[in-house]
Amino acid sequence: MTARGDLLFDDTVLDKDSSHRIDLVRRQWSGNEKAVIKGIGVVTCVDVNPETDAFWLIDFRLDDPDGDGKSKLDHVHEMLSNVVHQKHLPFQAVLMDRWSATKDLMLFVESLDKVYDCPLKSNRQVDDRVAASPYRRIDALSWSPEELATGKTITVKGFPKEALIIVPAKTL
Repeated sequence: MTARGDLLFDDTVLDKDSSHRIDLVRRQWSGNEKAVIKGIGVVTCVDVNPETDAFWLIDFRLDDPDGDGKSKLDHVHEMLSNVVHQKHLPFQAVLMDRWSATKDLMLFVESLDKVYDCPLKSNRQVDDRVAASPYRRIDALSWSPEELATGKTITVKGFPKEALIIVPAKTL
């Protein structure tokens, strides 16, 4: 691991359509299948080293909300806390998917003095400090040609006002 590395959190569903007696199998959304399938959910934490273009599995959790009462977000929070406070592994940024880009998780990453990179949901309420009416959906913002190339500085509703985020156009 390197201090310039990133932690990547992702979820997946292992297809178990033919399984009838495995307790962890339940109906859930599969992004790969773009449908609800029978499967086992897994949340992973992977170290990505940009210097060597290598990656390592750091931690994983089975998604079993009926058994342990935890959401996928709870697992991400626990794994991230474990990386910082128990394993003491170096990294610079947390890479997350849209489903995990929640206010609580992003603020937790900031409290660790780390940065995050994640797409924002199109309905996320933001203010680009140019709008006539503050806080509107991110997909309703206007983008100049320069902002399309370099990104737009915004604040997200519910975040501290001083928490400025640069959003690249590719996020949308």
